[in-house]
Amino acid sequence: MKRNIAIIAGGDSSEHEVSLRSAAGLKSFIPESRYNTTIVVLKGNDWHTEDGCPIDKNDFSFTREGVKHTFDFAYITIHGTPGENGILQGYLDMIGLPYSCCGVLAAALTFNKYACNHYLAGFGIKISPSILLKKELYGLPVEKRLHKFGGIEGLVEQIGLPCFIKSNVGGSSFGCTKVKKVEEVMPAIERAFEEGDEVICETFMKGTEVTCGAYKTKDKAVAFPVTEVVTHNEFFDYDAKYKGEVDEITPARIPDEVRDAIQATTLKIYDIIGAQGIIRVDYILTPDIHLLEVNTTPGMTPTSFIPQQVRAAGLDIRDVMTDIIENKFV
Repeated sequence: MKRNIAIIAGGDSSEHEVSLRSAAGLKSFIPESRYNTTIVVLKGNDWHTEDGCPIDKNDFSFTREGVKHTFDFAYITIHGTPGENGILQGYLDMIGLPYSCCGVLAAALTFNKYACNHYLAGFGIKISPSILLKKELYGLPVEKRLHKFGGIEGLVEQIGLPCFIKSNVGGSSFGCTKVKKVEEVMPAIERAFEEGDEVICETFMKGTEVTCGAYKTKDKAVAFPVTEVVTHNEFFDYDAKYKGEVDEITPARIPDEVRDAIQATTLKIYDIIGAQGIIRVDYILTPDIHLLEVNTTPGMTPTSFIPQQVRAAGLDIRDVMTDIIENKFV
């Protein structure tokens, strides 16, 4: 008897369309000989299957031609709210539907880049110096609250130039700016606030950007080969990620001992945050290994990092998907 798998995509962030592409990738990766897959698209309160059948939120079922269909497992591939920040996970926990990725706490923690990185710093993970700005605090606009740092000039003095200004909760580099001049700071902050209510101002670290995926089941731990990211642009922005303006080299051109350290750090982070399913961790080598961010619902298009790394490891993506799903039923 085949298990029925819901691939949950869409969401309410700027990454809605990116998520749909990941869903299509996953549908091609999950072996149809073992599973029946249905893409379910979420947008606000509108939840429906890819062919338009409304989802009954009481039990996450749908009815087609008078027949009720239920799911055995959900593969979450929403990049952004509500699938990456723990909200959807809480709902699925309440109705008792197993799912692919991190639980509520780990998802909420990793979705907040500033909180996650500073939490992991307490475990010896190196991070870049950063400052967190909130859209409204005590009714004061951002410009007035910058006085606590000595204004824009004081903030720049602490963080340095160039620096990165980005949303604390966004992905796919939406709202992210590499700032080189003082007069670019406020426009960059305003742009980042379009993606959410919190903004990170982060010290620029010059080095080699790499990323490493990993997953664990009850009987094994797998760290994938490391990918080196060489962007053609100022940084690894949206065009680099999705329009091919980047060289993604797997395995990365780094010494074996550095590769081993990155893979070990990735598995360490996996355990610290209590991850489940596949995660991807981004780093910058300065040459020390500095954490950039943890991604608990990484992109899963055929050209995304994880499928690339799976192929480089000599693994079959269908076997990896089976591992993730069946681990919930062991």
